[in-house]
Parts: sequence; C-alpha cells; structure tokens
Amino acid sequence: MALPGGGLTMGRHVRVANLEVWTEQVGAGPDVLLVGGAGDTVESWQFQLDGLADRYRLTALDNRGTGRTAMPDGPVTVAVMADDAAGVLDALGVGAAHVAGFSGGSIVAQELAVRRPDLVRSLVLQSTWALPDVYLRSWLRFVQWLVAVAPSERAFLEGFFLDIYTARAHEDGTVAAFVEEMLAFPHKQTAEDLQRYLDAFLDDGTPDRPARIAVPALVLAGGVDSTARPVLGRAVAEAIPGAQFEAWPTECHQPFQEVPGRWNTRVDAFWQQVEAGATPRPREAPDRPAEPAGRG
Repeated sequence: MALPGGGLTMGRHVRVANLEVWTEQVGAGPDVLLVGGAGDTVESWQFQLDGLADRYRLTALDNRGTGRTAMPDGPVTVAVMADDAAGVLDALGVGAAHVAGFSGGSIVAQELAVRRPDLVRSLVLQSTWALPDVYLRSWLRFVQWLVAVAPSERAFLEGFFLDIYTARAHEDGTVAAFVEEMLAFPHKQTAEDLQRYLDAFLDDGTPDRPARIAVPALVLAGGVDSTARPVLGRAVAEAIPGAQFEAWPTECHQPFQEVPGRWNTRVDAFWQQVEAGATPRPREAPDRPAEPAGRG
C-alpha cells in the first residue's frame, strides 16, 4: 500500500473486456509484468520501474478496485484478476513476460502461469503462499475489520504497516514517509473494495496451483514477515518443479521497497539466467547485512 519514491506521472488505461485497467509501461528490453498486492497501485513498484528500466520493458497495473482501475460489480476472484493481467498483456501486444508479484499479487501471478502459460516466461513470487493457513486467514480477516473500524486513514495505515515493514523501517522514518505519501495520494481505495479484494484470497481454494506451474520460478520470503511466513513460501517453491527459494532473515513482507537495490539485483540475475536459457537451480542463500531502507 505504499508509494515509494513519489508518484508516477505517466500511464494509461487499457481496455480489458468491460474494464479499463490502469497501466504504466517503462523501459526497453525483455518484457516484465509487475502485479501488486492489497491496495497497491503501480506506484508500489517505483523502485523497480526506476531501477530496472534500462534492461527491461516493465508493465505494472492497478488491480481492479485499486487506484485508477474501477471495481466492477460481480465477484472478485483470483481467476478474474489473473484474466485481467492476461488481458493487459494481450492488449499491449506483449507475447510473453517475466511475471513478478507480491503478496496477493503473487497468487494472481501463479494463477496467470496456470491459465495462460503462453504469457509467462518465469515467475518471481514475493511473500507468497499456496493456500492461506489458519494464521494467515485470521490476519486477512483482521485487516478487513481494521480498515472498517480504524479511527482515521492514518491510524489504519500505521497499524497495517506494523505487519508489512521491518522495525528498522519504522524507526528510520521510511514508514512515516510512506504514510504521508499514501495520505496525499488522490486515487484512494475504499474500505469496501479492499475487503472485497481480500475475500478473493479467503475464498481461494486451489492448493495444488503451484504444482501445475511449469516455468522457472524464484520464491522470496522475509524472515520477519509475520503474514506470508517463510514456511508458506518454502512450500510453494517445493511444489513448483525446479523452483528456487530464498528467505532473507532480516526482511519483512516487502523487501523490494525496503532494500530495492538488493531485490533488483537478485531478480535481475534470475531473469538473466532465464534469458540465457539456463535452468536456475534450486538453492537457498544466506542473508546479508541489511541495506539502508529506500536505497535504489
């Protein structure tokens, strides 16, 4: 839900069935699709749009009910959101892309790889799961009622971000800056739309989805992420043939924002392996000292 590095100023709506999906596309090179999580707009990927555009053509989108994409009537499901993402790639004439998603967006990315394997060259799954366990389901429900009863938008964001960013980012002012950017953002998600989005994952019942994925995959987890805990990501990686899994013990739910330089370097190396036709080998890497938050 954060907007690191300021807001984007360019983008356009793309027609997907009866929905106008807001997209941002930058850079040149192999195609990459970026899929955000709950309430996150294209701006949540700012460090990647800035830091990887010299090597890739990156496309990000606002999921339905988020930012500048409306929430239409009807059920919101993982399959529907995967079809939205596929429709964006089709409308933009992208034959196939490396797909990266975080949190709920990683589940949409998994589903996209199953439904439209012709569009997915590889997967990067940050803070992911196969099926929400009891703990994660309780947390998703907690967010649903928190957004409804919080005394203010600021109070909701400050409470919600306790589970999203490290204590380091709270202490050094990074989270405070994200909160101010969110409060100033003009395209707010309603509480009802966030609740409907989260329902899609509470209602999702496809535990065998990862086993049906047939593309190279890199699964990343934060060791201090109390929501999409490393054990959940490890199970996804073990189910995807040949997938790599890495847990970064000092990081939380969204290291692509807190340590974007490290995240971009790791993901770039993975994509370069795939581009070269190499088969990325499963491995686990030891963590490194934390990079200062906000560094590109």
